[in-house]
Amino acid sequence: MIDIEQIIQLQTDTVAAWHLGPIENNASGFLQTVCTQHSFNYQLWHEEDIARSPDVSDQEIARVKRSIDRFNQQRNDWIEKIDDRIAEMLTDNGVTPSGDARLNTETPGSAIDRLSIMSLRLYHLREQLQRDDVDQQHRESVEQKINVCLLQQSELAKSLQQLVEDLDAGKKRHLTYRQFKMYNDPTLNPYLYQSANQAGQGKYTPARKASA
Repeated sequence: MIDIEQIIQLQTDTVAAWHLGPIENNASGFLQTVCTQHSFNYQLWHEEDIARSPDVSDQEIARVKRSIDRFNQQRNDWIEKIDDRIAEMLTDNGVTPSGDARLNTETPGSAIDRLSIMSLRLYHLREQLQRDDVDQQHRESVEQKINVCLLQQSELAKSLQQLVEDLDAGKKRHLTYRQFKMYNDPTLNPYLYQSANQAGQGKYTPARKASA
């Protein structure tokens, strides 16, 4: 139904291309959705790097934090869009799950998101091998990490391939997992809606969190 190796190649190629130029999405069909989701991971990764720099101003940290929240929301929204596209493909293919079909713990969209992050991790680990300010021990440590990541990428790809095949054969059920992130929703985050309600009425007192 979908080509996992093609997805990994797309993620690998675009990470390299985006480091040299603007973020562009020239894919089509299902891969276009995958590429859009991947682009938010790319932006999120680099904002996270800035947030951890010790010489960044408080003002810049505040900007980065808001960017991280925005990109993370978009990242999760597009995981759902990937799963929605897969649901459409299953319907178009006339796939009906068998009566005893089980639901997988992780959706294909979530696995594709993990592959996206792995492509970013591999790119930046390989960058470390090009540094001229590190010793051989550092390079050997990085090479070990790269080998582990490549193994994890391969195993995740195999698992995802098996899941997709089981979905297409009706052996497993597919369901888009709705995350309903509350912190960015002004109607669900009490720090946002209570602050808005009390605007202009004096100092805002945050609501107490319920005990665990």
